[in-house]
Amino acid sequence: MASHGVARTAQTRIGQRQDVAKIKTYHVLESQIRAQAALGSYDLELLNLTTKLLQLNPEYYTIWNIRRRCLLKGVLSFPPEYNSSDVTSMTLAEQHDSISTALQSDLAFTVPLLLKFPKCYWIWNFRSWILSQMTLRLPIPTVRKIWEMELALTSKMHIKDRRNFHAWGYRREIVAKLESPDLQGKSMSEAEFAYTTKMINEDLSNFSAWHNRTQLVARVLDERGADDETRRGFLDMELKTTQDALNVGPEDQSLWYYHQFLMSQIVGRHENRQTIVPSLTTSQATAYLRREIDNLKDLLEDYSDIKWIYLGLLDWTSALERVEGPANSGDRELNESKVWLAKLRALDVLRAGRWDDMEECVA
Repeated sequence: MASHGVARTAQTRIGQRQDVAKIKTYHVLESQIRAQAALGSYDLELLNLTTKLLQLNPEYYTIWNIRRRCLLKGVLSFPPEYNSSDVTSMTLAEQHDSISTALQSDLAFTVPLLLKFPKCYWIWNFRSWILSQMTLRLPIPTVRKIWEMELALTSKMHIKDRRNFHAWGYRREIVAKLESPDLQGKSMSEAEFAYTTKMINEDLSNFSAWHNRTQLVARVLDERGADDETRRGFLDMELKTTQDALNVGPEDQSLWYYHQFLMSQIVGRHENRQTIVPSLTTSQATAYLRREIDNLKDLLEDYSDIKWIYLGLLDWTSALERVEGPANSGDRELNESKVWLAKLRALDVLRAGRWDDMEECVA
């Protein structure tokens, strides 16, 4: 007998029976957890039940919240301000050991789940909560080592998937804490900037790495005490890196995202925005814009069907007009813009409304 053209085999029927058994187990666990939580019995037994259910379904965020309550009613039941004035130093040390062991055990519990479900928000959120509890209750040297281990975990997760934006966002959270006065930290911007370079060299299409880079550029230059010449040199190097990447993969949107960020720095002062090159003169900004426009035109010779090139040409021609003033724009730029806009219409028909709006600006 067949179902939807797929023959049923003995193995299929065994699999179906196993699925039914798993579903039954799941519902039994869920009922037990809800019944016990309703009674307010947030004990070790309930904690163990949440372990079993979360291993089946880590997306069930209510169960993570119940697990938090179990920990707060158990090993975390004494207040964070509990200190050596209340008990002997030996008792306090034992208390710290107990908390550290229990919470590190919970961190270890989530690692296999992360490896299986690396983009589950609730696992990352729970780890963040565990770390915050450790920070409240344990000595700074102990806590700092744990946060550093967590940073190493994000690097390992990126080996598995370089573009996992959950791990990238979590990494920024970890770095911010390691830099904070709470953990007697100092700036890690240079190290993190180098990390983005490493990840980009391994995968040019790593959108998250490019995004992280945009968050670090200004800090790196400020902390280096970069003068105007150094800042322009830095911008030149970043533009060259991006241009080289675009020559290889002009269809990659992540590259255009970073290129757009760099170009926004060039026109930023003329739009009253902060920029990494605040002393850039009008003539210097104009030279940068014209050079980049020429580079994009060169790209068209080999890649005439990439919409991002035409969009970049329109954006930076418009920016050039804003920097130079409309009086300096000629018929040639206007005619070219109309041609580029026509190509965009042909290449991306689903955004016709957007091109209509742009046409009003070009006309």
